[in-house]
Amino acid sequence: MRFVRPRWRALLRLAAWSALEAGETFLLGYALARALDRGFLAGHTGVGLGWLGLAALGVVAGAFGTGRVHLAVAALVEPVRDDLVRRVVRRALRTPDGAAVSRLTHQVEIARDTLAGLVMVSRTFVVTAVGALIGLLSLAPVLLPVVALPLVAGLALFLATLRPLARRQEVFLAADEALAAELGLAVGGLRDITAAGAQDRVGRGVRERIDAEFHASRALARWGVLRTLAAGIGGRLTVVLLLAAAPWLLDHGVTPGAFVGALAYLTQSLIPALQSLMQGLGTSGARLFVVLRRLTADGAHEEAPARPGGEPGPGEAVRLRGVTFAYGPGAAPVVDGLDLTVPHGGHLAVVGPSGIGKSTLAELMAGVRAPDSGEVLRGCARVLVPQQAYVFTDTVRANLSYLCPDDPPGDESLLASCAAVGARGLVDRLGGLDATVAPAGLSAGERQLIALARAYAAPAPLVLLDEATCHLDPAAEDRAERAFAERPGTALVVVAHRTGSARRARQVLMLGGTGVERGTHDELLQQSAFYRELTGLHPSLALGDADGVHAVAGAGLTGDRRHVVPYGPVGQMEAVRDVRDGGALGGE
Repeated sequence: MRFVRPRWRALLRLAAWSALEAGETFLLGYALARALDRGFLAGHTGVGLGWLGLAALGVVAGAFGTGRVHLAVAALVEPVRDDLVRRVVRRALRTPDGAAVSRLTHQVEIARDTLAGLVMVSRTFVVTAVGALIGLLSLAPVLLPVVALPLVAGLALFLATLRPLARRQEVFLAADEALAAELGLAVGGLRDITAAGAQDRVGRGVRERIDAEFHASRALARWGVLRTLAAGIGGRLTVVLLLAAAPWLLDHGVTPGAFVGALAYLTQSLIPALQSLMQGLGTSGARLFVVLRRLTADGAHEEAPARPGGEPGPGEAVRLRGVTFAYGPGAAPVVDGLDLTVPHGGHLAVVGPSGIGKSTLAELMAGVRAPDSGEVLRGCARVLVPQQAYVFTDTVRANLSYLCPDDPPGDESLLASCAAVGARGLVDRLGGLDATVAPAGLSAGERQLIALARAYAAPAPLVLLDEATCHLDPAAEDRAERAFAERPGTALVVVAHRTGSARRARQVLMLGGTGVERGTHDELLQQSAFYRELTGLHPSLALGDADGVHAVAGAGLTGDRRHVVPYGPVGQMEAVRDVRDGGALGGE
């Protein structure tokens, strides 16, 4: 109603054209009663046919009105769609929202189509009820209570179930979405789940989601039973009462024609209209209720304001305190209660399986996304270089100085930035700083080199590389990352896709497995089976041994329970500290 009320002119046009359909409904029963009483039953066939002809004219007029009604409904609903689109766009501009595309296309269209359907079924019921009740009153006032009382009782019971039914529908949809998200994470990470030995924990989480959806569906079904009961009271029971009361009605002045007309009002108009109303409001109405709440309510995630929370401590480039982030209400958190500090001069690599939340973490640190809870404290300017490098048609100089609009660096500084990250040869091949860049003529790696040189030239002490070197060869990647790591006062965070990035970093943050783990590359190799599985390395192979012995099983491999025996049959496993002695020297 908040959407529809301002469009009162469209409502008036809708009511005016609906009056023709009310007249059609009135003539359906009234003309039939008169055709019987004054025509066919009285022996006047012509009179009876005349009344039936009048009913046919009512059908024609009603059809004409129905055509105009559709135009009036469009004039009422389309502005509502435009209003919803504006709301979604405003929200997306205020706060980054990954679900904005779905809201702007799919959910807005659901709202528009469902609202149009609800307007039509509600209007049809009101028009039909008005026409039929006036007809009953005109035929015989005594018919009105017999028909109206059970009809009103069924309608009242149905209306009482609407809000609880919509709430249960919303809970069920949320539970269904949560289950789908949980299953999607589990199926997509089966290899990682098995490697981490997390089958039981993941299984419990999935079972909890299944149980929640089961209970939500049972609650929804209970209210659905009440809706079916309401339809029975307002529909079938009304017909039964009318037929049961037929002798009494005929004894109290109701003519046979009036009785048949009342039966026609019920079976041909009122009951079908009531069933359409209950089906529309009970199913489509609940869906519209849920969608409109999501499109218009200021959700905690969609409208979460930035939490400045002050400045990080001395020497800190960025600090995360209890940061939690999830993609939508009810979804499992991608980042959950994370505490993290990156100091000035720090070099952090973020590793983990695909889809675990590495890029999301980089976006939170950059301020592209706002956390659902917790604080992201930044004490300096920052630059985020994504995997898909942004290069535009202009000179090389314009591309390189793009992040320095207020104080563009000189040519020597730009060339030095290019040389530092390994892009100087590319600039020379393009024709120097004054050459025009055609993005389509560059490879993905060349575009990344330009983006890296641009970030190096920017006055941003915090540099976030979100797989920004994935199209470079390992040597070029090594050169670029070392350039940022060695730039004075720079804090470097690298979302790593190669083992070399983790090996070069001073600290490694690993997402996945049994949670968040951190340490140096060598420490994680020793301590984390999941990290070894992720990197494909073993500490003995990576670190070597002072005596040249590369034993697979050994002390200090915390987290491992079994190890492959290097000299035994393929697939043979032995427990930690249980590698048997082969006998004489040389046979170990």
